[in-house]
Amino acid sequence: MKTTSDSTARLLRIHGTVQGVGYRNALHAQARHLGLAGWVRNRSDGTVEALVAGPAAALDTITEWARRGPPAARVSKVDWESSSPPESPGFTRANTL
Repeated sequence: MKTTSDSTARLLRIHGTVQGVGYRNALHAQARHLGLAGWVRNRSDGTVEALVAGPAAALDTITEWARRGPPAARVSKVDWESSSPPESPGFTRANTL
C-alpha cells in the first residue's frame, strides 16, 4: 500500500471473548468495506490482533467498531498504537500467532 499524508496505520489488540465468535472474520469484512489495508489474526493469549492502515477517519471507524465487534463477542478492552503500514495491499486473515 502506498502511503499518503492522510494515510496512517494502527496496531490493535482486542481483549475479551473475541475468539471462536466470528470476530476475526467480521473485522476482516469491516476493514475491507472501509478500504483498509492490513491483516487480522488470533493470538495464543486469547486476544485478536489487527494491523489496519488507511485514512485517519477510516481508522477511527474501525477502532470504534473493534470496541463492539460482532454480536457474539464481548470486548473488554481495545489497545492500539501507531504503526508502520503493511507492505502488501489489501486486507488478509492471518494464522494464529
